[in-house]
Amino acid sequence: MVTTQPFWREDSPLPDHDGPLPAEADVAVIGAGFTGLNAAREIAAAGFTVVVLDAGKVGAGASSVNGGMVNYGLKAATTRVYKSFGPELGREFWDASLASIDLVEKLVHDEGIDCGFVRNGAAELGYSERDLTDFGREADWMRENLDFDTDVYGPDRIDQVVGSQAFHCGLVDHTGAGLQPAKFVSGLAAAAERRGAVIVDDARVLRVSRTTTGFQLLTERGRLTSGQVLYATNGYTERTPSPELRRRVIPIGSYIVVTEPLPLELAQRLVPEQRMLWTSRRFINYFRRTPDNRILMGGRNNLSTDLDLVESAAILQATTLDIFPELEDVAFTHSWSGKLGITFDLMPHIGSIDRAWYALGYGGHGVGIASYVGTEVGRLIAGTQDRSPFAEIPHPTRPYYREQAWFLPMAARWYRFLDTIGR
Repeated sequence: MVTTQPFWREDSPLPDHDGPLPAEADVAVIGAGFTGLNAAREIAAAGFTVVVLDAGKVGAGASSVNGGMVNYGLKAATTRVYKSFGPELGREFWDASLASIDLVEKLVHDEGIDCGFVRNGAAELGYSERDLTDFGREADWMRENLDFDTDVYGPDRIDQVVGSQAFHCGLVDHTGAGLQPAKFVSGLAAAAERRGAVIVDDARVLRVSRTTTGFQLLTERGRLTSGQVLYATNGYTERTPSPELRRRVIPIGSYIVVTEPLPLELAQRLVPEQRMLWTSRRFINYFRRTPDNRILMGGRNNLSTDLDLVESAAILQATTLDIFPELEDVAFTHSWSGKLGITFDLMPHIGSIDRAWYALGYGGHGVGIASYVGTEVGRLIAGTQDRSPFAEIPHPTRPYYREQAWFLPMAARWYRFLDTIGR
C-alpha cells in the first residue's frame, strides 16, 4: 500500500519550533524554507534580531519534499538568459547557479549537516538522434561561452549513465549534487538558531501593515512588530497577506514516488555513480537513487497543484517501469507532491512591494538557487552586500493573472503535444 506521507519527512521528521512568538524583531521572515532560513542565518549573523514565521513546521513546503537535486542553471535556458539580459548579467546568473551548488556543499560541511550529500554529477537524458545532436550543440555552446565542460554520451556509452534501454544519449556534467532535503532544511534551521534567529511554527501571517517605523504582522500566534519584512514563500505564496506578490508567482505541482530499497547491485546498475538524472522533454521526469538505494521518480503529469496522489502514483509507477522494466515486482512505498514557484520570465527574483522584501521564483531549482538567493537577500537586508543581479531585472506579471492560473491547462496540453511529436 502506497502512503501519501512524503518519504523524506518519514525518514527524518521535521523538528518542532513551538516556542512563544516574540513581540518585536528587527526583521520578520515569512516562510521557513530554504530561502527564509538562509536569509535568517545571514541576518542574525550580522547582529540583527530576526524571527522566522511559518504557517506549518520548518520546511513543511517544498523544501522538505523535493527531489533533493542540486544542479547547474536556472529554469530559463542559459542561452535565453544571455539573449534577454546581455552577456554581463547572463554570465552573473550562470555563475550564481554554479556558486549555488558550492554554497550548499559549504553549508553542509560548515554546519555539520548530515543529509547524505553526494556530488557525483548529473545528466540530461535524450531519446533520439535529434537529442544527441542538440546535446552536442549545447555542449559546444557552453564550452565556448561559459568555459563549462560537459560530456556527450551516445548509444555506445549511455549505459554508463543509466541502466535503461529507454534512452539514446546523455549530456553529462560533473558539478551536480544530491542530498536528503528534509535533513538539509532541518540543519539550516539549527544553523540559523545557533546565530540567534527565532523560528516559530504554526504562525500563519494574516495581515502585514505598514507603520511609521516599520511593520506590524498579525499572525495566528499573535502580533509581531518588525523593522523589515521578507516574504520567502515561493510556490506557497497566497493572496493573504500580499495579493500583489501572489500575482508575481505561479504555483506548479510536482509529484514523486519512491520504491522500496533495492539490492545494492541493482541500484548501482540502474543509476551508476548516484548521478542526478532528468529527461529532455518539456514535461520532464527526474530521478535518482536515494541514500538508502531506492529509486525516486518525479515529474509533472500536468501543471496542477492538486492531482490525486493515488492517481499520480499510478502514472509515475508506469513511467518508472517504462524506464526500468526490471522493477515490475518491486513495491512502491510513497507518493507525495509539493509546489514549486515559477515566474513569467522563468527567473528568480529579489524585489520589494510596499517596502517589504521578497525572494522567489526558482522553477524547480530550489535546493541550490533558493539557498543562494536567500543568502543574497539576507545580506542585502543586513547591509553586508550591496547588490544582487536577481534584484536588478524587472519582475513581470500579467494583467489577466490575479490568483487562478486558468491558462495552465491550455499550456499543459500544448507542452504535451510538443513532447508527443518530439519537438
